[in-house]
Amino acid sequence: MQTFSDSATAGSGQSASDQGGDTVPALAGAAVSVSAVGAVLALTDLASPLRAPFVLFFLLAAPASALAFGLRGLEPLGRLVASLAGAVAIDLLIAQAMLAMHIWSVRGGIAAVAGTSALLFLLLALVRLREGRTARRQRS
Repeated sequence: MQTFSDSATAGSGQSASDQGGDTVPALAGAAVSVSAVGAVLALTDLASPLRAPFVLFFLLAAPASALAFGLRGLEPLGRLVASLAGAVAIDLLIAQAMLAMHIWSVRGGIAAVAGTSALLFLLLALVRLREGRTARRQRS
């Protein structure tokens, strides 16, 4: 017996696994968009009912994606848990440091999280690049 989804994929010439391969990049693009909107809403101080959830998503997604990039060797579930825990730790450390220095502000916190996440991502990319060069030199 053929279901509706099976007949739709059979008619289009694509298997169900081929169509499922496009969902991960689409979800990643949506996550980046939501994060960017959250950061812009917070930095421009616009009043919107979506501001709080989008900013919270940004505060978790930005450092978590940077950490997930560095944890490629882990299994997917372990990578997700470790990167989310690391994101919460980064956010708390940034907030604690800003409060200790008496420079806390919402805009400053968002900018600090964005800058720290970008710096972490770039440092991890640099480490990966150097590891790749070292591995190629050892094989030669």
